[in-house]
Amino acid sequence: MKIFCIGRNYAAHAAEMKAEKPTRPLVFMKPPTALLVNNKPFYIPDFTQEVHHEIELVIKISKNGRHIDPSFAADYIESIGLGIDFTARDLQSELKAKGHPWEISKGFDSSAPISGDFLPLTDFEDPLAIEFGLRKNGELVQQGNTSDLLFPFEELIVYISKFFRLQKGDLIFTGTPEGVSRVEIGDELMGFVNTKTGEKKMLVCRVK
Repeated sequence: MKIFCIGRNYAAHAAEMKAEKPTRPLVFMKPPTALLVNNKPFYIPDFTQEVHHEIELVIKISKNGRHIDPSFAADYIESIGLGIDFTARDLQSELKAKGHPWEISKGFDSSAPISGDFLPLTDFEDPLAIEFGLRKNGELVQQGNTSDLLFPFEELIVYISKFFRLQKGDLIFTGTPEGVSRVEIGDELMGFVNTKTGEKKMLVCRVK
């Protein structure tokens, strides 16, 4: 299983990071050891003093494919989940300033909490306008809608498959909306999506 992540896929998030809006998807990867499942707590690692939360919708890939034609890209979406891309922001900034790769600030162990539930696109009123968000200690801190994606789901699948063979079960973290911020010990994060039947809690992550 591969975990692909997309950077700066919402214009407002790119702006809050004081970064240019990309002209093509920014792809990086996390190893499988980054996954944090079953609502287990997240322990802030000792190599960082500034971990930020980034809530994201996650695509689960339904079948194998490479060089996928745009007209077939939708067939590769099995279901949609929710995840958090924890980022060691201080470490990332240091590495970027030196021109070094910054995978260790994104792909460290347990840096990708993920929902147990994945939902079919038919659960959503409009698959092109899925609303989701994150509450920290009960306060709404991030809210996004896939209608604002710079590179929609199908475009991401087409682009990634040019370079990597997609396989059944692969995950694509599709990018975070604005509102990323630091987490502290004792915080409780709750991620949700809006479905046809209303808001659905997808994951809970306590910070320790």
